[in-house]
Amino acid sequence: MKKKTSFNEQEMKAFEPAEKIGLVACINPDGLPHVSLITSMMAPQPDRLTLGQFCEGLSKQYIQQNPRIAFLIMTLDRRLWRGRATWTHLRKEGPEYERYNEIPMFRYNTYFGINTVHYLDLVETSPGRPLPMGRVVFSALLTRFAKGGAGSGGNERILSPFAEQLFNGLNTLKFISYIADNGFPAIIPLIQCQAADSRRLVFSTTAYTDELRRIPAGAHVAVFGLTMAMEDVLIRGIYVGCHRTRGVQLGSVDIDWVYNSMPPCHGQIYPPVELKAVEQF
Repeated sequence: MKKKTSFNEQEMKAFEPAEKIGLVACINPDGLPHVSLITSMMAPQPDRLTLGQFCEGLSKQYIQQNPRIAFLIMTLDRRLWRGRATWTHLRKEGPEYERYNEIPMFRYNTYFGINTVHYLDLVETSPGRPLPMGRVVFSALLTRFAKGGAGSGGNERILSPFAEQLFNGLNTLKFISYIADNGFPAIIPLIQCQAADSRRLVFSTTAYTDELRRIPAGAHVAVFGLTMAMEDVLIRGIYVGCHRTRGVQLGSVDIDWVYNSMPPCHGQIYPPVELKAVEQF
C-alpha cells in the first residue's frame, strides 16, 4: 500500500463533516488492541489529526498511556484512508475546540458537546481509495456459504443474539485490528466477517488478502462491527489462522471478550461483570 506523510487540502476538507466513519485502534494497558468509533476525527493541518471528545470511553485513556494509534476514515462516498499517528497532548480550549463546537451535531446536541480536543502527529497515511465493493461482496458470499462448517463446537453462548445478528448482517461494517511488528496497531476492513456461532467469527480472505495474511496465528485481535444505525459491538479474541472449509479459505477468531462501546453506557459484556451496589453518591 502506497504511503505518504501528509494530507492535502482536498483530504483535509473531506474529513470535516461529522457524517463519516472514523475509527481509532489503540493499545490497552495489557498490550491488546482496542477499537473505537470517533466520527469527530479531523485534520486541521497536513501533518496533524484531532479527535473531539464528547463522552468518556476507554480509548481516550488508552491513547494517553500508549500514544501509538492506527486510524481509518471512510467518507460517505466510500473512500478510505488508513494510517498511523501518535498522540501528543489535549486541550479544553483553543481554535480547534471552538471549531468543533460550531458543528451543528455538537452545537445543538441537547446532551453533550465537545469537551476536550486530542492532538495527534501524523506518522503516515494512505491516499484515499474506494472500498473494493466487488471483492468485498464476493468474499462475504463465500463466508456465508462456508461458515456453517466452521463452528466452534462450544455450547456456552458468548455473543448475545443481538450481537450475533449484527455481525451476520451483510451491510454491517466490520474491521479487524492487531498489534503489528512495528509496535503500532493495524486496522483492516473486514466487511465479509460473520459469526459461525456465538463463540467464533469467520471470514473469507478473498478481500484484503495480503494484509490479512500478515496477521500471525495466535495473535490477539479486536473486531469492531458497526451498522448504519450506529449500533456497534467490539469483540476481542484469538486469531486461529486460516483453514479451508467447504472449499473456502476462512480465517477465524475465537471470541473471549465482548464490549458495548455505544453511549451512554459503555461496558464489558463478556466475561460477565459482577454487579456491585452503589454505596457512595
